[in-house]
Amino acid sequence: MLDEVVTTALLSELGYLIVCIDKNSRVVKTYGDTTKYFLQKNFNDNLAKLLPKPLDIAFNTLRTTVLQTQKRAASNGIKIKQGEGVLMINLSVSPLSINNQEQQLLMVTFAEDKAAAPQGQEDFVFDEKIYRDQHTLHLEAELKELKHKLHLAAEKTAASHENLQFSNEEMQAVNDKLHTINLDYQLKNKELLELNDDLNNYFRSNINGQLFINKDMLLMKFSPSAVKLINLIESDIGSPIGNITTNIKFETLTEDIKKVLQEDCTVTKEIEAIDGKWYQVITMPYLQQPDNAIKGAILTFNDITELKRTQVELDKKNKGLQRVNADLNNFVHTVSHDLLGPLSNIEGCVAVIHKMEVQDEQLNKFLAIINSSVKKFRLLIKDIATIAKIESEMLAMEMVDLEEMMGTIEWSLDNKIKSSGAVIHKNFEVKQILFSKKNLRSIVYNLVSNAIKFKSEGPPVIYIRTATISGEIVLTVQDNGIGIPSDGIDRIFDMYGRLHRDVEGYGIGLYLAKKIIHAASGNITVESEPGKGSMFSIYFKAGPKQG
Repeated sequence: MLDEVVTTALLSELGYLIVCIDKNSRVVKTYGDTTKYFLQKNFNDNLAKLLPKPLDIAFNTLRTTVLQTQKRAASNGIKIKQGEGVLMINLSVSPLSINNQEQQLLMVTFAEDKAAAPQGQEDFVFDEKIYRDQHTLHLEAELKELKHKLHLAAEKTAASHENLQFSNEEMQAVNDKLHTINLDYQLKNKELLELNDDLNNYFRSNINGQLFINKDMLLMKFSPSAVKLINLIESDIGSPIGNITTNIKFETLTEDIKKVLQEDCTVTKEIEAIDGKWYQVITMPYLQQPDNAIKGAILTFNDITELKRTQVELDKKNKGLQRVNADLNNFVHTVSHDLLGPLSNIEGCVAVIHKMEVQDEQLNKFLAIINSSVKKFRLLIKDIATIAKIESEMLAMEMVDLEEMMGTIEWSLDNKIKSSGAVIHKNFEVKQILFSKKNLRSIVYNLVSNAIKFKSEGPPVIYIRTATISGEIVLTVQDNGIGIPSDGIDRIFDMYGRLHRDVEGYGIGLYLAKKIIHAASGNITVESEPGKGSMFSIYFKAGPKQG
């Protein structure tokens, strides 16, 4: 502070004024008496505006020169009016360098010229015209530079405007896209709300309880029906499935859930609840789109209590029917045996009477009727016994080797095959069939025997084939015999449905065949044309090991 006071006093005593300014002529600091050189009526921090006109012209010229050259410049003998007199002023401008100071400063020195400038002095004597011209040139240069800057600024502004216009167009395009996305979002949101309503209505209307379990074995959601079926409450959500207290023992289902999560399979089992109700529980994976990743498991509970009760009742009734059926079979066998004894006695008596010489023709006629009736009655008893025997053997299912079966049939029919010249062709794509072995042999034997029995003029040609068609095993027996008229096709499967009375037989074979096949959930059909032959087709359910 003392240094500054001393400096100011010394400069005033010597008649000097030092002004520190920035490059824009703003006064930063003054040292000395300003009243001698500044216009006192102006209050301004711009040095140029504080100076009398001659000093202003000289200052601006020197300032511009120093800023361009970064060297000291001075002018001497600048005349200014002061009161009634004229002062001669020496003016210099020097660049001022301060360490670590980014702002460029200039030092302007004012001094009164009390003597003419010495010869050889480098500073120029002030000539207002020259300085004015130089100042004008400097102003023109500054103006040109300013115009150039304005031009560049205008170009940048135009470019910025174009960029802004382009950005505006991009923003508009983005806005349009956002509007479209917003519309899509609203549409998707509406679809999701509708889907959610559909799911809620489905869950509300579904009488089967459903649970959703995540991969951590936590209960995530359940359908309203599950509340009634297995006593769930809202607070159970998020709990481990094994910790939930209901009328279902979930520990019996935990292993099923783990298996479904690990193996991507579906597990179905029947369980009994604590309250005695029965449920069919289907456990299947919970899949998430788009890669069908397993995110948990879905458990569906179907109340099968009534079905179980019905099944128990049916089992009881079935056992009762089996006992009744066994009793009936025993009764049929007993009656058949008991009836055949007296019938044999009647036949024996008739035979003895035939050996006696009976002159009464009317008696002989009655004896012939009695003998014929006894034979028919014997055949009827045998048929009843046969039907009873077949029904008792329907449950004895086994894998039947068709080649072996046909070998026994051909051996049994050897005489008829040779006498008729019959040729049998076999092609078994399916070599084994799950069926009653005795019954299947009886059916095929009957069909082959009929093919020989009802042959045409030429020798019989019989084709026996098996194949798998639409999940069923089909056994066909085809011949080239006399065929069946269209009005007789429905009758051949009736009991005693004989079409040819002149051929041996009683018309029970095809009836029994159809009865046996239908009892095993199969079917038998026939295609025939008179004079060309017939083809019988038997349809069996394909079992897992048949083939």
